[in-house]
Formats: sequence, C-alpha cells, structure tokens
Amino acid sequence: MVPRAPRPEAAVAQTLVLSWVFAQVAGAAGASNIVTAYNLAWKSTNFKTILEWEPKPVNHVYTVQISTRLGDWKSKCFQTTDTECDLTDEIVKDVKQTYTARVLSYPAGNVHTVSSDVEPPFTNSPEFTPYLDTNLGQPTIQSFEQVGTKLNVTVQDARTLVRMNGTFLSIRDVFGQDLNYTIYYWKASSTGKKTAKTNTNEFLLDVDKGEDYCFNVQAVIPSRKANQKSPESLVECSSQGRGIFRELSIIIGAVVLVVIVIIIVLLISLYKCRKASAPQSGKENSPLNVA
Repeated sequence: MVPRAPRPEAAVAQTLVLSWVFAQVAGAAGASNIVTAYNLAWKSTNFKTILEWEPKPVNHVYTVQISTRLGDWKSKCFQTTDTECDLTDEIVKDVKQTYTARVLSYPAGNVHTVSSDVEPPFTNSPEFTPYLDTNLGQPTIQSFEQVGTKLNVTVQDARTLVRMNGTFLSIRDVFGQDLNYTIYYWKASSTGKKTAKTNTNEFLLDVDKGEDYCFNVQAVIPSRKANQKSPESLVECSSQGRGIFRELSIIIGAVVLVVIVIIIVLLISLYKCRKASAPQSGKENSPLNVA
C-alpha cells in the first residue's frame, strides 16, 4: 500500500509544535549564556535611594524591577548598560513599606531573543525598608550665638524627596520625635568634650563666660537597631573671648583718639594765644620816639 500523505492541517500543526520546541530550547540556551547580576546593594541617604550591582555588561543589558511585599513588580531602568538604578521615586511613595528589587538580564540589542515564555535570569536584592534603613545625612548647623554663660545652637533639618500634598518634607517631618540630635562641645583652649542631646533642633548650653567654645552635631535615631547615627557636622567655634578683646580694643582706641584730639586742640589754642600776644610785646619793648 502507498502511504497516505499527511493532511495539510496536521502538517501545519506539526510545524508549529516543532517551532515552539526549538524556540524554547533556543531561548533557554540563550538565557543560560547571559551573565546574571550579583552583589546587589541599596545605597540610600535621607531617602535618596539607588540600587547598585555587578558586573558591567558586555553582551547583555539589564532591567530593574521593584515591588513591595504584597505588590506587583514594576519595571524601572529598561535595557540599561548601567550597573545602578535610581529607585527614589518608588520608595518615597511609602517610606515605611518594605521593598525588594530584582535585576533581570537580557541579550544585548534584542530582548526578544529570549522567548516570552522563558523567564530571563535575575537576581533579587535584600529587602529594604526606607524608614529603618536609609542613612542619615551629615547635619548642618544653621546658626549659633554665645551670650554670657549661654550658648544657643540651631540645627538645620535636611530636606528629603518625600512629598506630602506637593511639598517636600524635611527629615524632621518624616521622623518626628524619633529624630534626635547630639552636640559635642568643648573649650577652644582644651580637648575635653561634653555632650548634650535634644529631640528638637535647639540646644541651649551652659558655658563659661568669656571662653570660646567649639562644637559639632550628629543626627541620631535611637529606636533603630542599625544606621542609628549620621556623620558629624563640620566644626563651628564661637568668638566670645575674641569679641571681648575687640570691644576692649575699640574702647581703648576711642580713648586714645579723644586724648589726641584734646592735645591737638590745646596746642592750637596755645599757638593762637602766643600769636595774639606777640605784637603787644613788641610795642612794649620798642624805644620811645623823641619829638
């Protein structure tokens, strides 16, 4: 018997099945040759948050996805050759949520080389909770004044990219009473440091009158288990002692100037008196004329 030729519909079906199988095999083979990201790390200060990873891509690109614990994955930094992705705009939506990111690897030039049915290789990041994990930035001393035995210091709250009703919040707005400041202060003529703490932005310190003081501040969140402290601010120094010296110098200078003016006035007066009396003395000493 002569074997029957397969029906056209069956031939088409067989072709589609074989094509799908080859696509899966090729996609899986292509995916297996792509380098997977590693060393994923969050870098965050005052809620400015960037995800970093390695290695630099050679024949592939990356796409980053981020999600809350119960949320859906949202893609960021599509097909990038960078090894970092700024995720600030996502995490500031709710800084008390816990986020996970992942970095997916695709062949360079055409992400569709990997079949849509084959999940590209990826690596998950550690979990990140901005409220607990973002680093505190270096604080700034807004103003200070020493009057007598009181030193008043005001700390400037850093601004963040967290928004409420269209307004960017300060770290004080975000952390509230959880945010403390510590001040370290010492006499300019010594190295012994004292400390004081406040859960506001103001320090009012008892100091010795006439002494210059140097100081710096540090932001602290005591309730945290890690990342409790910021870097210390730049050192500032009062000039109480120098101020008194300048005041004395001004007073002494003014007294000296007054004395000089008085002496000049006296000399001018004396000169005028002598000049006025000179002709009269000449007439008295001249000989009498004989008629």
